[in-house]
Amino acid sequence: MCLGGLLVMIARTMRFRNLTPAVSFRALAILILQAALVVVLVGAGWLIYRQLPASASSLEAGAKTTLQIIIRQPPEGVGPALDVAVNLYPVDILAVRHEFFTEQRRGKRFEDFLKERMRGRSPVQGRLDKQGQGAVTVAPGSWWLHATISGEEQFEWRLPVTVASGARQTVELTPQNAYTRSKSF
Repeated sequence: MCLGGLLVMIARTMRFRNLTPAVSFRALAILILQAALVVVLVGAGWLIYRQLPASASSLEAGAKTTLQIIIRQPPEGVGPALDVAVNLYPVDILAVRHEFFTEQRRGKRFEDFLKERMRGRSPVQGRLDKQGQGAVTVAPGSWWLHATISGEEQFEWRLPVTVASGARQTVELTPQNAYTRSKSF
């Protein structure tokens, strides 16, 4: 039995009895294509869903990671005592600030907009000691590290950091990976 005959037989049993074989074949092909479209859309949605990051609540409840931050080769224009404040944000704070101020948002404060963008995660603050070393404990995920050293030269770091679950990680701040470097006059 050929495929066409099989399709005609299936079409006739599925309430297409009054149709000619050409019309019933077309109707059956449309029905099969519709079912295939639904299957493909559900499959694509499932593939995307599986790759989504975990929710903010599960990240907060999960294992925390110690992130060690070290300044390598302290800039020459900075005195012997570093004592640097380090902030880690779950979003790029400068991009969020730029987005907030470039688009009109009537009745919404920046703090509320930032809280929306952070999706329940809160920033982490830490300090580097006089030797340029410090550690903070953060949840796994993507973070943005912000730090500034002032002196004869000012160095500013804005680094994306991907934190893995449970392992101790090290981030090195160097003059080469600084976001900006400017001289003070």
